[in-house]
Order: sequence, then structure tokens, then C-alpha cells
Amino acid sequence: MSFKRIGVLGGGLSGLSQALKQENLGHQVHLIESSKRLGGVLQSINKDGYLLDYGANTLSLRLQRTAKTLDSYGVLPHAINANPEANKRFIVRKGRLIALPTSPFSFLTNPFLSPWGKMRLLLEPLLPKGKSAHDESVAQFITRRLGKEALEYCMNPFISGIYASKPESLSLSNAFPTLHQMERDHRSLFLAFLSQKSRLDRLPKTRLISFEGGMEDLIIRMADHFKGEVSLGCRVLEINRLDNGWKVLAKNEDQSQNEWVFDEVICTLPSHALTEISWKNLKGSDQISGISETREYPLNLVYLGFDAPHIKHPLDGFGFLVPERENLSILGSLFSSTLFPGRAPEGKVLLTTFIGGEGKPELTQLEDEQTYELVLSELSQLLGISGKPCFRHLKRWSRGIPLPDFSMRGRIETRDSIERSNPNLHLTGAHLTGVSLPNCIDGI
Repeated sequence: MSFKRIGVLGGGLSGLSQALKQENLGHQVHLIESSKRLGGVLQSINKDGYLLDYGANTLSLRLQRTAKTLDSYGVLPHAINANPEANKRFIVRKGRLIALPTSPFSFLTNPFLSPWGKMRLLLEPLLPKGKSAHDESVAQFITRRLGKEALEYCMNPFISGIYASKPESLSLSNAFPTLHQMERDHRSLFLAFLSQKSRLDRLPKTRLISFEGGMEDLIIRMADHFKGEVSLGCRVLEINRLDNGWKVLAKNEDQSQNEWVFDEVICTLPSHALTEISWKNLKGSDQISGISETREYPLNLVYLGFDAPHIKHPLDGFGFLVPERENLSILGSLFSSTLFPGRAPEGKVLLTTFIGGEGKPELTQLEDEQTYELVLSELSQLLGISGKPCFRHLKRWSRGIPLPDFSMRGRIETRDSIERSNPNLHLTGAHLTGVSLPNCIDGI
């Protein structure tokens, strides 16, 4: 492999992961980021003794390749495991929190599904493989294999919690390719779970991790391992294809400009930023808009701290999700101070609640006080809160999560076409790989 000078555009998790990967291969790497910090949406702040994550609150470590990568960057020794209570998760049904089953016996006795809903679920191994040749939505697949009730009270809140979206809007093969493949290979999801083949590359036990300083510590540890050049506060203006390389023009915050020439460029910028760049001499430049057309819905994160005695619910779990048919405004809430230590001062608890998304984007436009009142009202009903919050904080994301919807396949095909026509240009990022942290780390 020949030595290359590589420019990585975008210093979020995807960009930093790509930079480290190329550096480990022996290349000279220059990481360029428009903001004053690395990490993108992975940001943690400490406010009044409460530790708040603005992006992902946890990293679910399932695959050996992800663990091996993070270990090679010196990250894993600094990770902390979630408290055992995090294995317990709740959904809202008929206005109250129901713990999801964690064993075959609890499945039979738990009221999260009706008796018919459970029976329909148990019939799944007897169903034939789907014959549909076209791509299904997540909703169609779950209804076909597990029934309507499983869709409404299992998959709907799950999708809401991950993507702030609806299962009807997401492509199965893009959002959950593993489920798609499990049916193709084993006919039944249950039979696939029993197969050893479905566990290839899986860790013996999934680890739910974070870091003492929040998820931004992941970025800090990875950045410490990176030895290449980093340029912060540099917004890419122009990418020019040369005969023997790529010229990148960027503007600094003081309006001065930088110019670099690279043998290879890896662009991990968010989808909306691609059309803001002037692409010079790029074959298929008219196709860039096809990659940038990603659906993202606004999302607000509401952080409320309470005196522990003021909440009747023991908060003995990961948190809860709200099925759409429950007709609540909030999407769900994390019991943040239960998940990891150091998230709230002694004697206090921290709840992180989500509002907005595809179902109710208009709620993200409420004034701060209206937002706090709405969230507190619904949390009080569900958790038995008797006192006022002693801490409040609101984070607004005007652009939420890039959705793996039916246009994602088109984005990937367009990306592949551009890369074939323009050697040594690579386009990646969450809008192309999926938004999970392992996907961003592994780049697939």
C-alpha cells in the first residue's frame, strides 16, 4: 500500500473514526472540522452538578469488531458499564409504566401485550418466509411477522426512541438489515435467534457503556490517540478535483482562507452540508443533491432534576418509551441518574425527556416555559412526581436524526456512482451508514 496524504472532512464520530483508521494504515491524515470542537452531536456538558449528554447517552457494544477498534484506540479501559437496572425497560400502556419482560416466564405473565398479542407473537416460527420482492417498511414487516399489537406496543415506541420517527416511514433493509437477513436466511426470526450463525461477530454479552465525563469522553479519548493534523473552525467552501489529487478550500472564522492538496479525500460532512460546497471538476456533480436529500425532524431534549423523594416511581430501569397510540406529547424519557453514576448531585435524580420528531414536530416550536410545563405534566402523571424540578435545561436540535427511509438506498447508489467516477473520493457519514454509534465507528 502506497503512502497517501488524506484529508478527512468533518470531525464528528464518523470523521474521527475514519481519520484514525487511515492513520493506523500508515497514511498522513489531516482532519478538518467547521466548529471549534470535535465530536459533532456527541457533546456532554456539566451544569449545576448535572451531567447532560446532548447526543447519544450510551453506546451499545455488541460486535467484536467495534470492541476491537475501540480497544485499539485506548478507549475501552476508560469506559464504565451501565448499572444493572438499565436492563429493565418500560413502555407506557393505558397510562402507566409496564416493565418489558426479561424472561420466558415474565413474557407469559407480563401485561405489555394482551393474551392474543402474545399468542400472535408465538405463532411467528410457523409463518412462511415473505414473498414480497419490493422493500418493506418496518411496520409492514413487523405486522406480517409478529402482528399489529407488537407493532403498536413494541416496534412503534422502539423506533420513536431510536429515530424519533415512525415504523411506517423506515425501510426495513436500511433501518434493520439484520432482521431482513434473518428472515431470508432462516425463514423465522425466532429460529434465527436460536441459530449460532446469527451470533457471528457478536460479543458473548452486550455491554452498555458510557464514560465518567459523558459520551463526549469517547471523542476526547479517540482524539488523544490521533497524531495527525487537526484544523478546527474551518468550513469547507470548495473541493476541486485535480489531475493527481484533490484541492480543498476552507474558510476560517476570521474570514481568512486555507488551501490544502490531498491524494485522497474522505468526506463525512452531514448531508445538508454537501450542497453548500462548490464542487469543481467533479464527475457527476449534479448528483450530489441526491445524497443530501435526507429527512430529519426537529427534536428537543428536556432535562429535569428533582429531589429524589419527590418521585414516587423508583426509577429502577433504563427509562420508558411511549407508543403513539397512547396519545401523549413526549416520546419517552431516560432515567439518566440511574444509568450511570455522577449524572446528578447527591440526593437528586435526572430525567432526560424527548419531544418532537416525525409525529409531533410542531411541539419543538413551543416556548421554553411551555415545553417545561408540558413535559412536567406528563412525567408527573406517569412517575408520580409531587414536587417542582430543582433543575431545568433544554436542548433544541433543529435537525434531528437522518432517517434510514426508502430514499437511503438511492443515496447509497448515488454515492457509489460518484465514487466510481472520481477515484480517491469517498463519501460517508450517518446519512449513509446509519446513525448508530457502532455504524459510525466501523464506517459500514
